[in-house]
Order: sequence, then C-alpha cells, then structure tokens
Amino acid sequence: MRSLNVSRLAPQQGFSLIELMMVVAILGIVTSIAVPAYQEYVQTGNATEATANLSNCRVQAEQFYQDNYSYVGFVCQPADAKFFDYVVENQTATTYTLKANGKASQGMQYFTFTINQDNAKSSMFSGVIGATCWLTSNNGIC
Repeated sequence: MRSLNVSRLAPQQGFSLIELMMVVAILGIVTSIAVPAYQEYVQTGNATEATANLSNCRVQAEQFYQDNYSYVGFVCQPADAKFFDYVVENQTATTYTLKANGKASQGMQYFTFTINQDNAKSSMFSGVIGATCWLTSNNGIC
C-alpha cells in the first residue's frame, strides 16, 4: 500500500476584502443617518439659549420701563450669550422688539427669535418660519 502524503494546510485566518468592504459600506450608511440627526439635536439644545435669554430680557425691559416710563435706552446683553447675538429693534417710549440672531460661527445662522412689548413672538428655526410662536424643532411645531 502506498501512503498518500497529504500536507495539511493551516486554516486561513482574517477577513476577506469583500467582508471588509461590506463593513465599510454599512458604517458609511449608519454615519450618513446619525450625523445629521446628532447635529439637529445639538442645534435644538443651543436654541434654548435664545428663548431663555429673550424671556429674561423682556422682564428686564419691563423693569426698565417701570423705572423710566420709557423703553428708550434699554439694552439686552445676556452674560451667557454664546450662540446668539441680541439686539433691541423698533425702540420707542412705548414699544420695542427684542431679537436673537444665531451666530454663523456657531452653526446657528438659520435661527432667529423675536419678542416684543406685547409678548408677540416669532422665530425662524433652522430655516423654518414660525410666525406667532417660538419653534422648538424644524418640523414647524411650537
């Protein structure tokens, strides 16, 4: 009898190129979904600065009016303003409009919030306009 000399090959270890490409493709798809959702989440959190500071400035404006019988001279300068610039527009003895404009350097350039002496609110949230309220998301819901 003749003996067959069959050499045993070591089992292959590792991944094939196809398997690695599939993993890269799946990671790309997951990333393309997750990154925009995360950015929207961060912007929503940053937008709360404007509504909180405008509410505080409105109270300060009313206190200023109580002391001076006029809104002229009132300035809205929140100490913690990081994502928005604040201005007082249409300022007269009996009227004013407080406006928070998002800073482009912080990725908030498409955000604007306003409030006036009658507590009338308007906003632009990520490019979506809310005529009579402060939007809390880009789906147009107050």
